[in-house]
Amino acid sequence: MAFASSLLITTLLGGVLAAVIRAEDVLLNPSKLEMFVDELPDMPRIQGFQLVRGLPRRRSLNIGMYNVLWKFHRDLPPTPVFAYGASRSTATVPGPTIEALHGVDTYLTWLNYLPPKHILPWDPTIPTAVPSDKKGIPTVVHLHGGIHEPWSDGHADSWYTSGFRHTGPTWTNKTYRYHNLQQPGTLWYHDHAMGLTRVNLLAGLVGAYVIRQPEIESPLGLPSGDEFDRVLVVFDRSFRVDGSLYMNSTGNNPSIHPQWQPEYFGDAIIVNGKAWPYMKVRRRRYRFRIINASNARFFQLLFTNGLKFTVVASDSAYLRRPVEAREVLLAPSEIADVVVDFSKSKAGTTVLANNASYPYPSGDPVNEANGRVIKFIVEQSPEEYSSDTSKVPKWLTRYPRARLSEASQTRYIAMFEYTSPADKPTHLYLNGLPYSAPATETPRAGATELWYVINLTGDNHPLHIHLGLFTVMDQTEIQDGEKFKDCMTNLKDAVRCHLSRHASGGRKVAVSAHERGWKNVYKMMPGYVTRVLVRFSYIHSNSSYPFDPTSEPGYVYHCHILDHEDNNMMRPLKLIK
Repeated sequence: MAFASSLLITTLLGGVLAAVIRAEDVLLNPSKLEMFVDELPDMPRIQGFQLVRGLPRRRSLNIGMYNVLWKFHRDLPPTPVFAYGASRSTATVPGPTIEALHGVDTYLTWLNYLPPKHILPWDPTIPTAVPSDKKGIPTVVHLHGGIHEPWSDGHADSWYTSGFRHTGPTWTNKTYRYHNLQQPGTLWYHDHAMGLTRVNLLAGLVGAYVIRQPEIESPLGLPSGDEFDRVLVVFDRSFRVDGSLYMNSTGNNPSIHPQWQPEYFGDAIIVNGKAWPYMKVRRRRYRFRIINASNARFFQLLFTNGLKFTVVASDSAYLRRPVEAREVLLAPSEIADVVVDFSKSKAGTTVLANNASYPYPSGDPVNEANGRVIKFIVEQSPEEYSSDTSKVPKWLTRYPRARLSEASQTRYIAMFEYTSPADKPTHLYLNGLPYSAPATETPRAGATELWYVINLTGDNHPLHIHLGLFTVMDQTEIQDGEKFKDCMTNLKDAVRCHLSRHASGGRKVAVSAHERGWKNVYKMMPGYVTRVLVRFSYIHSNSSYPFDPTSEPGYVYHCHILDHEDNNMMRPLKLIK
């Protein structure tokens, strides 16, 4: 009997060991890939307007989603991905950069050419878009930072499969209308299908969108032109040795969610579709529009040789005046628009590095692979700087400031994580409510509101509000957080719990100078209450929208850690008249 038991144990251990060895054989060790061997690509650029007799006019575009092969690294086999493009042969990861003109409409039809089955695992136990015959991959495109009517916003329930064969409950139109009437700045587009956002983005469905306004921007004198004004779309990925994308197929609570995990972190850092690329630069100023398109990874960006950033815009809006910074922290979906002066580099090379722990802020420290982003090779000719006519002006734009006295409504938004008996996350709610519960946030069109966002979790959650822009006032440490959590568990009412004074009286943390402008995403610190003033009108003119924002299907607000968003950390946002 003892011999049989010993044999059984040996057999089981052997099977486990073999499984471990097979897993290690399949997963690519990022140290096997040499850094800085692929040149940074500049993604294809597509104009969102057309010139008719020298004057800009609206344009209609068709951009598809395709299953193609993409080369992420010189020494990595081609990777099956989902990619945006004007055609299959031109589809890229990230997708083409769409360049729109302020005040000129862009009409865009996003066509789904994806195959019947996904290339990545997904979890049907979280709220998920599933076609009635379970064939086809649901997608819907959200223009992040865009200000347009609800039916063009990419609502999570407005999904559709290939050929519009199956559509979600709120789908209405094949073609979206982007008015481009908001302030000039950097936006990005990405998939937003219910419960599939994290896997569709991981598969490659991301791209940049820039709104330009020459009469406002040209006098600023910032670096311009295709060579000196560059978009950098940054994200992390893990690969198998055959080049395919790796995403876990087993959840942290497999008896509850067979696949869902709280956060996805990849081993390799990708910029414009290449792992740890390099870029040759002249000894002059460059403008970089840096978009964090990761599922969950934060980036604390800094140069290894001490070069500074001059931050000129945050998310989709210019700052009032430039701000110098040695480090810039970007949460998933945040954008930093910076100028870097390479004439001040004493060395011939510098690396843009990352030192943000993961999960942020109390997770693992970075390693060699995820602590490096991109290498810049600086041309040594001193004549380059003398030909640089760009500048960084003292003032940028003076949008009207948000004032507390303008707030017509005060709201309380509590972030709370629910766990299994084994203390593993199962789902995350806003105000103790699932996404499917009726809307409780119903601002009036044109209004300014004061939101208290109360983070009772251990994670930093980047909050994104569709349609609205906001300014962050301050962050205050929660006093007696455990009592607050108990209150939320029992009452599920952020208003009553906040008024019980569990969330007041702690130390305050000031907002960084380069983040005091208008934002559409902000980092909600764990254990803190963040006050934001949200405006539901144009910030540059404070004028009303030229469309009906109260129409269906409405908007949403959510955490932009995609694994959280997909598992109920999203709520409907319904504007009223």
